[in-house]
Order: sequence, then C-alpha cells, then structure tokens
Amino acid sequence: MLKTNYALLLAVTIFSASCSGPGKPAGNNAPDSLHHLVQHYYDEKMEFFPLDATMNGEHQYDGLLQIDISDRFRLKLDSFYTRYQAALQGIDTTVLNDNDLISYSMLQREVSIGKAGLRFPDHLMPIQQFWGLTLTLPQFGSGTSAQPFKNKADYEKFIQRMKSFAEWSDTAIANMRRGMSTGYVLPKALALKVIPQLADLAKKDSNNVFYTPLRLLPADIDSTGRNELRTAYKAAIEQYVLPSYAKLHDFIVNEYLPKTRTSTGIDGLPNGKEWYTYLIRFWTTTDLTPDQIYATGEKEVARIRREMDSVKNSTGFTGDLPAFFNFIRTDKQFRIFTTPSQVLDSFRAIEQKIMPAVKELYGHLPKTKFEIRQTEAFRAASASAEYMPGSPDGSRPGVFYVPILDATTFNYTGMECLFLHEAIPGHHFQTSIQQENDSLPKFRRFNWIGSYGEGYALYCESLGRDLGLYTNPYSYFGHLSDEIHRAIRLVVDVGMHAKGWTREQAIKYMMDNEPVSEHEAVSEIERYMAIPGQALSYKIGELKIRELRNKYTQSTGFSIKNFHDELLKDGCVPLSVLEEKMARRFK
Repeated sequence: MLKTNYALLLAVTIFSASCSGPGKPAGNNAPDSLHHLVQHYYDEKMEFFPLDATMNGEHQYDGLLQIDISDRFRLKLDSFYTRYQAALQGIDTTVLNDNDLISYSMLQREVSIGKAGLRFPDHLMPIQQFWGLTLTLPQFGSGTSAQPFKNKADYEKFIQRMKSFAEWSDTAIANMRRGMSTGYVLPKALALKVIPQLADLAKKDSNNVFYTPLRLLPADIDSTGRNELRTAYKAAIEQYVLPSYAKLHDFIVNEYLPKTRTSTGIDGLPNGKEWYTYLIRFWTTTDLTPDQIYATGEKEVARIRREMDSVKNSTGFTGDLPAFFNFIRTDKQFRIFTTPSQVLDSFRAIEQKIMPAVKELYGHLPKTKFEIRQTEAFRAASASAEYMPGSPDGSRPGVFYVPILDATTFNYTGMECLFLHEAIPGHHFQTSIQQENDSLPKFRRFNWIGSYGEGYALYCESLGRDLGLYTNPYSYFGHLSDEIHRAIRLVVDVGMHAKGWTREQAIKYMMDNEPVSEHEAVSEIERYMAIPGQALSYKIGELKIRELRNKYTQSTGFSIKNFHDELLKDGCVPLSVLEEKMARRFK
C-alpha cells in the first residue's frame, strides 16, 4: 500500500494554486519556487519507486516494494505527473539562471513523457528476459548490490520486500492473463528465455542467490539473535520468494507460452506503431521518425564497413570482409584466456594503462570508487556487460559487470572499447560525476536519459587511441565492430518494430555486418525485441556529441578538457538541452 505523504501533497497543491491564477509569483521568487518543487518531486518519486531510492542511497524505503504493475499504482502515478505538470505552469522561466532552466525543462519533459507512457499497457507484459523485477530483486537480494545488509534491521527490511514480491508476482500473473485476452503478449522466443531464469530462481538450493546474505550475517549480533534472524530470513525466502518464482515459471510454461505471439516487433501489438513512436521519443529525446533513423543506420553501417575493410587489408588478410569476421570470431589467437579471473585481470590492466592519459582529457575526475566483477550466474546467460552506479556517499562502488559463460571463448579484440564504454571514462565517469554534483537537484543527480548516457559512452569508445589503446589492428577492428554494432541497431530495431522484419531477418543482418556468433546475435536481437527503442539511443546520442565536438574544436582557445568537463557537469540531459548548453559555453 502506498503511504501518502499528506504534508507533501498539501505543499504541492498550495504551490500549484499559487501559480495558477493570472498573477504568477514575483520573478525573484521563481528560482526558490522551482527549487522547492523539484525537491518535492524527487522525494515523492522515491516513494513511488523505492528500488530506485535504494540505488540512489536513499534508505528510508528499503523495506518497501511497490506493486508498480497494478492499476491502482498507475492511476496514482498519473495523478502525480498531472500535479507537477500543473505546478510547472506557474514558474516564471524568464528569471531563471542556466542551471535552473535545465532543471525546469528536464522536469517538464520527465512528467510529460511519464504521463504519456501510461497510455500504453506495458504492465500487461511485466516479465521479460533482459530486465525487470524478477531479475532486479535477486540482484538486490544477493548481499553485494545496493540493498544494505549491515544489521538486523537491514535484513528485516529485505524480508518485507520478499513478502511484497509474492503480491507482485500474483499481480503479474493476473496482468498477463489480461494481456493474453487482449493481445498484449510476448513473442514466443522471449517467453522461452524467461523460463530457465525463473526455474533457477525457484530452486531451494544454497547456491540460489537469495540465500547469499545468510552467509553474511552481521558479526555484532549474538548467537541467539543470529539463529533467530537466520530462521526468519530463510523462512521468508522459502515461503514467499521460491514459491512465487515457481508459480511464475509454471504459469509461463503451462498457460502463457501457448498464447505467445509469432510476430517479432511491437507493431504486432494493438496500437503498436504509436507505442513505438512514443518509445523513440522516450529513448532518443528527439522527434526523429522511424524512417529517418533507419536511413541514418544504413548510412553509418556503410561508412563503418568501408573502414573495416581498410583495416582488414592492413593485416594482410586476403579474404573478404565476412571471411574476416569469421576469422576474428573463431581464430585461437584471439582467445587467450582460460579462467574468468584472467578476463577480469585483463580489464583491470586496461584501467591502469589508460589513467595517466585520461587525466589529460578530463579536468574533473569522479571520487566514487570503481570495481570490476563477473556477472552473477543466475543472469549471465541473457546479460550483456553493464555498469551499475555506485552511491555518492562512497558506501558502494560503481561496478562494471562482465558476463563470462566460458573464459576460453572470450575474445580479447573488443575488450578495450568495452571498458571505455562501460567503465572509464564512460558510464563510471558520467554517472559518478553527475551523482557527486550536489549543485544539481536530486532528481537530476540520479536521473538517466539514454540518448545522452549511452551516446556519451559510445563516444568514449572513439577516445581509445588518445588513451594509448587500439595499438594493433585487431583491437582497433574490435572498436569498429562495436561501433557498427550500434549502427546496426538503428536498422534492426526499426526493421523489427516498424517495418515488419522477423527475428530471423534481424539476426542475419547483424551477422552479415559484424563479427558475432549466432548465439551473440540471437541474444542481442532478442534484447531489442524486449525493450523496443532503447537500442536507438546509443548511436543517436553519439552522433550529436561528435557533431558538437567537431563544431567547437574550431573555437578560439578550445580545450578538450573543458569540452569534456562541460559535457559532463550537468549530468544527463535531453539532446536539445545538451546542444543549447554547449552553445552557451562555447559561443
């Protein structure tokens, strides 16, 4: 049940009323009014999304798990967005400084696009193989993620979350049954990938990730207290969590799978084309059409292929580009590892190698610590390499997760650009600098906008040579492979969700244009099927950042340090806001 903050509700209502009449607040009050509004917004939003609060280091809701897929929750969320839309109309933007103008436009966009998204019934498809609560909860419950397990109270809070998960899973099943009756169901290929994940998380086995905190019980609890806590915690796992995963598993296998759809893209759902148009706006922060994005993707694929062909020729390889893809993918010289620890150590060596040069490109470095870890076994099969932000108070480091299913097949050619993207100076720098900047309101410190965040991380891959990497043609080819991978996404994402492409067509296009195995291509394409539009954000954002750098490099007194510091200092922003703020800085 959502605990209503009546004092906050009253404050926002009074604020909205004071701004709604013909007499707006006096100009000199507008900045203070905005500051109060954005703080209220953040505080209330954390109550709506308590897992986000935990990730952000806000621990007052660590025992809360909203049933965020319920109709009741969605109605409350719609009302929440509507109230802040009304309140923003009372702000006199003519007297706001640059930083406050960014806050205003970002909050305006966030509540508008959040409200618009509620028109589409994503809650009727609440489970898929790439992300969602069925995968987030075990990460939180692993004892090594954002959820604290430092004392008895921490354990009791996660017990409450495990209890709430039983209600969430029952709601998910009820919603999926509604989806089955109205045509909102997953493609069969995605449902099949969910089944083994649910089966693993339903096992009553000490290796199940949910049992891990039982090996981490606080030392300052006496033996009697430890035994009582162990008993209560284990009972919660076995009474609420394991049966919920088992119930979800059996439902998917027995009821849902026979009703899944054969279509690939979101356009196969009722109102799917409009939904995809919305998702393009959400993820790219642009009004680009599917056709415009598709054309950009084809152009970029052709450009990068030409450079790949040039690099291939420089190695003396005599075959064509597809043959070189196969060579890169399969030749033993590119598979130099035997254990996961060797892979992780190799990434750590990249960090040590680049840091002196990083300091030449960036004036402001983050304080948040950084670690490299292997992705947990329960989700590794469907996971990509990823970054999980640290906490600004230093209690949790930023983590670069690397899925390693078999170290002997791990190809080194893409490791350098992967590290630049996911770790340093990519996601770790961007998110840490943003979170550490206490001059930003909290809703911006902990905000994420894909076209900016992923666009910046992809841009970072192009810095490899400046940082002493890509010293052999194969590592540089790895960089080009990753770049074309993001260009391919523009083609296949639009192809599947707006042009009627099948899953198999998309897999073939990917394998024809980059050195990936069929298993890798299947995993990627199914990811884009699960989260339409997200894959567009990388290349769209990177092209804008590259355009801005090329433009301002010509400015008198241009400094790459200043460019990067300005790029990062305001955190994630929509691409239009990015363009405006960079113009103010480098005019």
